Amino acid sequence: MASDRRAWRHDIWAVVPVKETVLAKQRLAGVLTPRLRQDLALAMFEDVIDALAGVPELCGIAVVTVDREVAEIARRYRARIWTEGARAGHTGAVAAAARQLRSNGATMLAMPGDVPLVSPADISRVLRLHGDAPAFTIVPARDERGSNMIVCSPADVVPLRFGADSFFPHLAAARAAGLTPTIVSNSAIALDIDEPADLAAFMKHGSGTRSRTLLDRRRTEWDHMPAAVLEAP
Repeated sequence: MASDRRAWRHDIWAVVPVKETVLAKQRLAGVLTPRLRQDLALAMFEDVIDALAGVPELCGIAVVTVDREVAEIARRYRARIWTEGARAGHTGAVAAAARQLRSNGATMLAMPGDVPLVSPADISRVLRLHGDAPAFTIVPARDERGSNMIVCSPADVVPLRFGADSFFPHLAAARAAGLTPTIVSNSAIALDIDEPADLAAFMKHGSGTRSRTLLDRRRTEWDHMPAAVLEAP
């Protein structure tokens, strides 16, 4: 079966762009202190890379960053550190990674470092649903506006441009490339933490993540905010 062949192929690379964490999560500035925002960004990244490290379908993980603390975490998980495009935003970082991977026709799984609820099983399920090359698979954000995971075979098969409203443009770009996009709904991958409402939604989950442990341990730094600020839709 095709799904069995995909499960055992060894050309799938995960790409995680992470900008300098001292600048991370500016939209949470009204809720979290600067140090806690940075620490949360690092905790979420480690939750993500820990999940990726448990995915047997992957042959490697590449972290696109120039952040020293992110790189230290990545090395503990034997991930490659790529710096090209690291200061070019999420789109530039992913595009640079796609250029590196296209030479050998590898598949690229691109995801952000701020989806702390993701598990190896979530990622494997997306890969099982991904078709044979050329193929494009996408997992939307919970508002169905952003793109929280994309799988491309080969890595540069569709030009990607990330942002708050990238989901439907990505579908259009895939169709313009002659592909029928596979859309996968996954609540864990869909929850990226950017806004106070995302934080509130995350705190409703009793997860054992590093991110949740951090936020629980340091509640006195942020849990004084008015309920309306943290109200989730």
